[in-house]
Amino acid sequence: MGIVSNSVIVQDPEIHSGDPVFRGTRVPFQTLLDYLEGGETLDNFLEHFPGVTRESAIAALEEAKSLVLARFRR
Repeated sequence: MGIVSNSVIVQDPEIHSGDPVFRGTRVPFQTLLDYLEGGETLDNFLEHFPGVTRESAIAALEEAKSLVLARFRR
């Protein structure tokens, strides 16, 4: 699965061994998912990772939702 070039999530083998991160940061997208899965709020995540904007976090979740929905619509 490739990451779209205008995505807020990027992969670079030099950053976190190529794990998907928020563009312009070293914050893994998985960290946001872990926070939410653990019952934390988006605000709590943003407080702990100020390099990620609310807009970027929401856009990343929307991208993930689109990928999941596209997979099941095949």
